[in-house]
Amino acid sequence: MIPYDFRTLEPQWRAWWEENRVNEAKDDSPRAKYYCLDMFPYPSGEGLHVGHWRNYVLSDVWSRYQRLRGYQVLHPMGWDAFGLPAENFAIKHKIHPRISTARNIANMKRQLKIIGAMYDWSREISTCDPEYYRWTQWIFLRMYKRGLAYRSTAPVNWCPSCRVGLANEEVVAGGCERCGTAVVKRDLVQWYLRITAYAERLLRDLERLDWPERVKTMQANWIGRSEGARITFTAVHPGNQTTYPIDVFTTRPDTLFGATYMVLAPEHPLVPALTMAARRKEVEAYREQARNVRDVDRTAATRPKTGVPLGSVAINPANGNRIPIWISDYVLMGYGTGAIMAVPAHDERDFEFARTFNLPVVEVVYHHETARDANGRIQAAYTGEGTMIQSKGFDGLDSQTGGRGIVEMLTRQGKAEATVSYRLRDWLFSRQRYWGEPIPIVYCEKCGEQPVPEEQLPVLLPEVESYEPTGTGESPLASITEWVNTVCPVCGGPAKRETDTMPQWAGSSWYFLRYASPDDTAAAFDREKVDKWLPVDMYVGGVEHAILHLLYARFFTKVLFDDGVISFDEPFTRLFNQGMICRKSEKTGRVEKMSKSKGNIVSPDGLVEKYGTDAVRMYELFVGPPEQDAEWNDNGIEGISRFLHRAWGLITSNLEPSANPERLLRARHRLVKQVTEGLESFKFNTTISRMMEFVNFALDPEGGDGKLDSDTRNAFIVLLAPFAPHMAEELWKLVGKQNSVFDTAVWPSFDEGLASAEKMTIAVQVNGKVRGTVELEADSSDETARAEALAQPNVQRYLAGKEPRKIIVVPGRLVSIVV
Repeated sequence: MIPYDFRTLEPQWRAWWEENRVNEAKDDSPRAKYYCLDMFPYPSGEGLHVGHWRNYVLSDVWSRYQRLRGYQVLHPMGWDAFGLPAENFAIKHKIHPRISTARNIANMKRQLKIIGAMYDWSREISTCDPEYYRWTQWIFLRMYKRGLAYRSTAPVNWCPSCRVGLANEEVVAGGCERCGTAVVKRDLVQWYLRITAYAERLLRDLERLDWPERVKTMQANWIGRSEGARITFTAVHPGNQTTYPIDVFTTRPDTLFGATYMVLAPEHPLVPALTMAARRKEVEAYREQARNVRDVDRTAATRPKTGVPLGSVAINPANGNRIPIWISDYVLMGYGTGAIMAVPAHDERDFEFARTFNLPVVEVVYHHETARDANGRIQAAYTGEGTMIQSKGFDGLDSQTGGRGIVEMLTRQGKAEATVSYRLRDWLFSRQRYWGEPIPIVYCEKCGEQPVPEEQLPVLLPEVESYEPTGTGESPLASITEWVNTVCPVCGGPAKRETDTMPQWAGSSWYFLRYASPDDTAAAFDREKVDKWLPVDMYVGGVEHAILHLLYARFFTKVLFDDGVISFDEPFTRLFNQGMICRKSEKTGRVEKMSKSKGNIVSPDGLVEKYGTDAVRMYELFVGPPEQDAEWNDNGIEGISRFLHRAWGLITSNLEPSANPERLLRARHRLVKQVTEGLESFKFNTTISRMMEFVNFALDPEGGDGKLDSDTRNAFIVLLAPFAPHMAEELWKLVGKQNSVFDTAVWPSFDEGLASAEKMTIAVQVNGKVRGTVELEADSSDETARAEALAQPNVQRYLAGKEPRKIIVVPGRLVSIVV
């Protein structure tokens, strides 16, 4: 038997693929296109561990499968090289980010090539390449000219550790998304992108996407559409009788008669004008205090309500009542209008505030479920709908009818307008950092703010000695006078460059378009090629990007569609979120996501040396359902290695195949059906189990007895190819085929009648209690039964992430899992 020498054959095949340009997508191919894309990585100095491999192996198996199905597959790779991750690494290791990024890219590229993925390296891009970010700046200018990019002074989220402003989406639980440091507020002049202009389309078009429901829900919640009314109150300063209109947005106009006070955000611009002299000192102290409280803390349900009255009043447009105006930090300037009509009888926060400061509570929506004391007084806010009361002219109406009536009445008076509000805020696009795309704007004393002409792009990032953030609110670029001082493109007079840079999300918001024509020097992308390849058919990456990257990429795509430079308005047709690989942390003792800081990473290098790339690839897929988190076990790869050796032995002992043994015919058709359906449903782990089962059957004296006909032998090699491409290529060559299996083979078909097998249903127990059932073929192996049982969602719920201590299979009856 020919030995399975993976240490020799795997690097040989990788070199052959590269030399013969096997993985390069052909723009002029007559085949139908298929575009599969990984979320490209930022160049980490830590390199790749087995947790990273999972994502890349998943997408590669899918890409190779599509190629064998007859598609011309584009599967490119590049680097998300600008921004905080790369700069923070450079600062930590005291290496210029240009140097450290180049080193990290070289190392990660070497590691990615070992995976054996069919990446088209001829299309490699890096967001920090001037020939790339030239076009990122070009897209910014298109937005600027359409009024979608603008500057504004506002309180921004500031990370004291990273010393940079953050977008709302980059603040997680009150901390910096990158480092976890508590975020504070700072007033800065910043650039924003008007993503709110696309809020409705971003929400509506989610319905068209073949994405996981939880990702669509996360985006929908972040956009936060609310239907209601904008109602205008009149604020009055009692001292000078000056009046000011104040708009509030409400989804419950039926409660308007129950508004007993108004609350402004401490940052509301009318606060100084509406503050009575006797209250000014107290109000200013409260405003300063609120500036230092994080938004997430200000709005926390458990936080006691605080506030200060301004001394002014607001006139309720529904009944003319004068109600006091307060400021309180539970109202945010960045949400709605920064002002609310407080209805304590029908809003929990307002009720708590009213109780704290002894303000009136007026019930205007009656419902029998309202909590009351023995005297009928409200004990808790009732927030549902009901029958309107104490609402002159609307008593007795239901909330829906009465609410519409109030809005119609006030609209006739010019005091209300039915409208839609969104939680989504405009995208903070400025960063006070060095390592990013310079914003292509200059400032002239005579001509004001001016865009850099397109023919002068790119605005190059200058070489600097000191690239650490200043912490002053200015970028390190501000100190480079020879770079800052420039010429106004309008009058030719002296001007200064914008010194803020773009966020790390800028380059990744359109990179998928550049792969269509990465070497184009005349345009960001070739229209004909981008319309051929795009949109992306399958996008693979982590759910942690649900709001940030995926939302921004959709926004950029819609802007470019509206500009008429592309013919589609959604970038990713289908999305798959892989689960994380976890391992017990040496520091916490808990099973957690792999991380160097937790001491639980596993390098693939030693495993590749011991078992081979194909074995590591297949174990990454076999370890559990790909959409779920899985715990890594170094010993688990042994079983995969044994399978590959057995499969190799089976094929190489059948280089001179026997005549079509009838007993293998059904097994072959059944395997083709199982593997095809397993791939289509992304059940890669159970698909591998089916291949193991087939090899066991084929080697069994009562099964195939080690003898394969040529059709079965060749079909098995093709089925194995997406998972173990190096071995499949070598076997394809050994059976006398020319060129790559991925160029000459066709995905095998199956006959439904021959593929059908007797089914059985067996119970699955967890710690002695039945938690589900699985349907298996009657001749399924114990390994298949275990894998199918563990893949059941209800079983996973009861395992709660724990590793089973024992799995007992009673053939034909039961799988018992002990944890």
